[in-house]
Amino acid sequence: QVQLVESGGGLVQPGGSLRLSCAASGSIRSIGPMGWYRQAPGKQRELVGTVTSGGIITYADSVKGRFTISRDNAKRSVYLQMNGLTPEDTAVYICNAFVISTAVYFPQGYWGQGTQVTVSS
Repeated sequence: QVQLVESGGGLVQPGGSLRLSCAASGSIRSIGPMGWYRQAPGKQRELVGTVTSGGIITYADSVKGRFTISRDNAKRSVYLQMNGLTPEDTAVYICNAFVISTAVYFPQGYWGQGTQVTVSS
């Protein structure tokens, strides 16, 4: 079993900052790309950013220059530093990781439960 657990969401005023964390645990052999998605009410889930185990990073255009994704391979964790938040960033932020567990020899995608980020004055 593999679990992804997010933390760090909350309510913040426009222009503020939040830092999200996601830790993977369980029967893990290795972890490939990790990333963050978000889903706002009534909208489809969208990619925020991803980072490979080697540190290659991609971002959605909507967050470039404001959000920074990073990971700590030793801690099996991925982080999302969000600056300059706007009401349009309000969504449930969901962690994603491609994990090779000890039970199989191919990567499988796993999702966290999500953490709510609300940007409002």
